[in-house]
Amino acid sequence: MRKPALYSRSVRAAPAVPGAPDVRPDPALAGEAAASAPHPPGRWRAGLARAAVSPRVMWAALALLGALLLASLWAPGPMGARALTQKDVDAAVLRTLSTQNLPSPAARAAEKIRPAVVRVVSYMKDKQGEAVEHGVGTGVVIVDKGIILTNLHVVQGADKVQLVFADGSESGASVTGVQAENDLAVLQAHTIPDDLHAATMRSTGDLLPGDQVVAVGFPFGIGPSTSAGVISGFGRSFKAPEGEQEISNLIQFDAAANPGNSGGPLVTMEGEVIGVVTGILNPSNHRTFVGIGFAVPIESAASAAGLPPF
Repeated sequence: MRKPALYSRSVRAAPAVPGAPDVRPDPALAGEAAASAPHPPGRWRAGLARAAVSPRVMWAALALLGALLLASLWAPGPMGARALTQKDVDAAVLRTLSTQNLPSPAARAAEKIRPAVVRVVSYMKDKQGEAVEHGVGTGVVIVDKGIILTNLHVVQGADKVQLVFADGSESGASVTGVQAENDLAVLQAHTIPDDLHAATMRSTGDLLPGDQVVAVGFPFGIGPSTSAGVISGFGRSFKAPEGEQEISNLIQFDAAANPGNSGGPLVTMEGEVIGVVTGILNPSNHRTFVGIGFAVPIESAASAAGLPPF
């Protein structure tokens, strides 16, 4: 059974106490910590929770624990036997964690959103009536029955739209909705992969300039490619050099984006979509990134597909 669109109800943590270290909780750990209440986990349990993001780390830690346990059980003679202590366990886990390279927040965000990122290729007929590639952009799956958001300029005027999903499978697509004022188009895939992954969408209401973001897409057709940066501002306006329409209420960001990123997701460090990349600002005609990109907030983007607001 297909699932409805996914929304995150995450809210920003309370402001940090002056002088205290700035530490943001990892949402992947919150559920595990709650499940273990009312007995707070010891240091070794917290270490294992951190290691859960990497199976390699988890198995290495378990192997060390097993070795310590066997050593304590098979120590020769009554005088050589020694009980396994909490200190032994702590030392084993911390030693393992200190020798492993955990994925960065940006890497985890990209890994989470990548199954929902789609390559979008538009085709137009030439003078001989043959379909030729017109452009390459990006889309993001927002409902696992094959509903995809992209930019209108990626598919506008196309005679054919072709999708390539994260698993390599391909499908034709139809444009089922348009929100021209925000340069958005809604696509419906004709063939849906059995394990199609839909992105989780998150409100931009409590985000601030400086919050980290990741953009995933197909710049110049290369990808999926990942770039990371921060939100630079909100409520921006943008007018493409080749267009007459100005788009307002945009998210400004500085994660690298180039032609081909259009229609791709802008996500938080939790891999939740907060916007659809729609344009880059250029002082010249080279159409390359100079540090200012724009995305349509997901509140507007989701409404193009008729999805309820946050």
